Amino acid sequence: MTVPRQPSSPDSPDSPDSPDPADEGGRPREGRRHMIRRRWLTATIIVLLIGVPAGYLVISANQSRNSGRDKEAKYSATGLTAGWPSKVQRRLYDVPIPPYSREVAYYETNNWRTSRLYVQFLTSNKGLDKFLKRIGSSTKTLEKNDITISKRDRKVVGWEFTDPGPWLGLTHANKDPAPTLDVVVNRVNPEHPMVYVVSTTTP
Repeated sequence: MTVPRQPSSPDSPDSPDSPDPADEGGRPREGRRHMIRRRWLTATIIVLLIGVPAGYLVISANQSRNSGRDKEAKYSATGLTAGWPSKVQRRLYDVPIPPYSREVAYYETNNWRTSRLYVQFLTSNKGLDKFLKRIGSSTKTLEKNDITISKRDRKVVGWEFTDPGPWLGLTHANKDPAPTLDVVVNRVNPEHPMVYVVSTTTP
């Protein structure tokens, strides 16, 4: 007896009506090796997109930190602090440092009798003119080879004033409690004078 041939199940792989894996979604099914490679490439791209900018930020931060440490080391031996005195200090001691000044450093001392602010900065000729004008003086008042800052004050912050000149200086005196300023200028660079200031106040 012949058994009638049973029709193939629609879900059978041999059925002409069964869907071809290559036809699902219009693309062939992804192989395991290809999937692993694709995921690895995706992960690598993400790491590069996040890691490279972060690396630049770390390098930049380290360079900035090292620069700050170099300045601190440069001035620590003399007692000076690299950077600008606070706005309050500049106002109380009447030391209006010109904008865009460089090599700025300062040191403050206080006792029951007097207070002093030591400041140095590198500026332009225009900046020097503005500074002197704001304290009530001018470049015409500067006298050649007049080192108005005392040896005692120079020793406090390690200023030696032995570099090539010309050196110029002035003292701008005020009645107490307004500060008196001793200013010394080094013009070895004609375009960028180095300015040293000691402002003394008596409460």
